[in-house]
Amino acid sequence: MILMLLVYVDDLLLTGPSESLIIEVKKYLDVVFSIKDLGYAKYFLGLEIARSSTGTSVTQCKYIQDIIADTGLEHSKPTSTPLPLGLKLISHNLPALEDLEPFRRLVGRLMYLGFTRPDISYAAQQLSQFVHTPCQPHMHAIMHLVRYLKGCPDRGLFFPASNSFTLTAYCDADWASCVDTWRSLIGYCVFLGNALIAWKTKKQPTVLRSTAEAKYRSLGAIVCEL
Repeated sequence: MILMLLVYVDDLLLTGPSESLIIEVKKYLDVVFSIKDLGYAKYFLGLEIARSSTGTSVTQCKYIQDIIADTGLEHSKPTSTPLPLGLKLISHNLPALEDLEPFRRLVGRLMYLGFTRPDISYAAQQLSQFVHTPCQPHMHAIMHLVRYLKGCPDRGLFFPASNSFTLTAYCDADWASCVDTWRSLIGYCVFLGNALIAWKTKKQPTVLRSTAEAKYRSLGAIVCEL
């Protein structure tokens, strides 16, 4: 029997398949450290966990609201897509921002948000390429992404209470999509029953010569994940 214990400073999260074993471990920890049992997890490291008879949902609503407030976009109009349709970001021949830290910090926060928001995986991956020398178009794009989150802050992951153990995987590739390097992007997602459990968007390290090669790379990546 395996239990998982997550520790962050003085906060503990204990989970596992056996409730009786969890109770035993909590009693032991209380003897050693004198802990305070807060019951079922509801909030941990920005993750909001809600349990019901139908399953468990994990969102980051408060984390998103904090991002919106820090960027001053509380009264802005939401967008319907993470990035403008057809947008191709470039880095060459553009002057860098005077202050690079706001962009870099925001990219880091959006990457962390991606733990529960697979719908921003591609956008976050694209923006993360420019953290060294971000330019004004990159800042406009990241603000567009924040406005997208403003329109759907309550989206997240859902794990059904009754679920099958059938693995289903999907993959795709965008050949030579990077304007600067002509490298391809691959992406995939994996479902366990109806629950999304893994996803990724990644730019390839080398230039691929055809669409077929890009798709085979995507297929190989998802096979390794499985």
